[in-house]
Amino acid sequence: MASGPGFISLQVRDMAASAAFYEEFLGFTRQPGPPHAVVFATTPASFAVREPLPGVDLDAGPLGRGIAVWMHAPDAQRVHDTMVAAGVPIAAAPTDGPFGRTFTFADPDGYLITLHDRA
Repeated sequence: MASGPGFISLQVRDMAASAAFYEEFLGFTRQPGPPHAVVFATTPASFAVREPLPGVDLDAGPLGRGIAVWMHAPDAQRVHDTMVAAGVPIAAAPTDGPFGRTFTFADPDGYLITLHDRA
């Protein structure tokens, strides 16, 4: 029986820029990984940005349609405010709900990521 996601990766256009984005805004730190990816020390599942797989066209349409990626941040509102000040596109404004304060942003490739602050 499976226990749930163990690894999540996003295929990106510019691996260095995407890695820097997640380091700057979410405070992620790198861990050793393969040369075609930047793997971060995240829990409970590892998270990475990686070069596109052969045959993947990142410009063919909206990325990640139908997939929701949620990440925990102890102070989602602070992260939101920092992103707004830096001009990061916000797809859904902060709101309070069952997962605490949540909002959704677009990363450098247009992936929509939701942050929540309830552990």
